[in-house]
Amino acid sequence: MVALAVYGVMSAVAFFLYWSDKRRAGRRGEWRTSEAMLHGVELLGGWPGALIAQRAFRHKLQKTSYMIVFWAIVALHAAGWLWWSGAIHAQTPQKHTVERQAAAAAA
Repeated sequence: MVALAVYGVMSAVAFFLYWSDKRRAGRRGEWRTSEAMLHGVELLGGWPGALIAQRAFRHKLQKTSYMIVFWAIVALHAAGWLWWSGAIHAQTPQKHTVERQAAAAAA
């Protein structure tokens, strides 16, 4: 539950930062949101909001180097959730041997 709340809050922050940066992009001399800040918020769970904002504002989509880092962050989150759920785990040799012995004994 807490993780979903973090994703929601950080997504809202990311969406706002993208909106603000896009709005300022056309104005000369205005302070812009750094890419490091955007990626930091994405890394902290704001990548869903960033993805929506990228599409809604057509912002950062053409910058390949930026998008490579963005998708790496998304992949990192996906891998983390898969690991957390148990979908990704390394079986130790002992566990594998015990399971094989139990299956053989049952047969």
